[in-house]
Amino acid sequence: MAPRLPRIDSRDVAAAAGVSQATVSRALRNDPNIATKTRQHVEEVARLLHYVPNELGRNLKNQATGRIAFVADLDNPLWPLLVARGHDELMKRGYGMTLLAEHGDPTEMAANLASGGVDGVIIGSAKLQAHLPGQLSQKGIPFVLVNRTIEGVEADASVADNFGGGEAAAKLLISAGHRRIGAMFGPLETSTGRDRESGFRAGMAHGGLSLPKSRVRHGAFDYAYGSEALPTLLGGRFPPTAIFCSNDIIAIGAINMAYRLGLRIPDDIALMGFDDLEQASWPVFGLTTIKVPFDDMLHTAIDVLLKRLGGEHSEPQVCVHPVVPVLRVTHQLVSEPSPKTVTRLRGTPTSIISHDN
Repeated sequence: MAPRLPRIDSRDVAAAAGVSQATVSRALRNDPNIATKTRQHVEEVARLLHYVPNELGRNLKNQATGRIAFVADLDNPLWPLLVARGHDELMKRGYGMTLLAEHGDPTEMAANLASGGVDGVIIGSAKLQAHLPGQLSQKGIPFVLVNRTIEGVEADASVADNFGGGEAAAKLLISAGHRRIGAMFGPLETSTGRDRESGFRAGMAHGGLSLPKSRVRHGAFDYAYGSEALPTLLGGRFPPTAIFCSNDIIAIGAINMAYRLGLRIPDDIALMGFDDLEQASWPVFGLTTIKVPFDDMLHTAIDVLLKRLGGEHSEPQVCVHPVVPVLRVTHQLVSEPSPKTVTRLRGTPTSIISHDN
């Protein structure tokens, strides 16, 4: 009986070609993100070694699976937008998506991801002190952050210019004639909340205006916060004529509360959002906001991640995408709240979910 020849696998091809195992798998399935020269080299090495890809073994540890995990905060109103667009973009590149909820145990999640079910990870809504990126980094799992950055771990990220957007929002409200301006800032444990607030405060200072504590609130990026915080900002002796909201969902919550209180926007109070979600353009809202290029952010994030999977070993990069103001009608200065409106608001019962800081 002839001696049994050792089985050649993708690790042997990778070693002989001088590339990573993931690059071999992607090159042999004609991944468009693999350079033509690299693909041809891998194909030639595989031919010389008589390597036959084993499709049944694609889910084994350390082998390319053709799937990317998307870790999202399912409580964040942005996640349907980010995940849906991310899914479509990955499909164009020949990858499937595995959706994971961010609130799971990061150690257990990292261990599961390291078991070989996915090739890389997109993290969509991390908090500044998130532990999952560090766990993935320790295990050598390629990942990229989109929408937010974190602290303590050098990582690839694709984000919007949140500081610049906050600064532009302040300048826009000031240029519209507002002098008493308030703000519903987002959570400080997120880079988006922190940077939009820092930018807005810088814009106010540049315009020579202060932002007293009585006109500032902090809360979650959700509808309830905007709805409940509005009466607390308008109930003071000198209420603001305009309020900056750190995202569109907060602003929409505030708009609906204003409607319930019988207030007109922007006649009684002007409002401004951030993100430019589809709802912001609806005629019922007509929300002036800051447009975030979510498609560009996701495209860049996926590009960077797939390059890492292809063997790129450059220093981590943070790509900051420019944002632009979108002027509709809600930011305009029409008139100051009437004394009757202010008196009524002072007596409005409300559940205050965030206080002056």
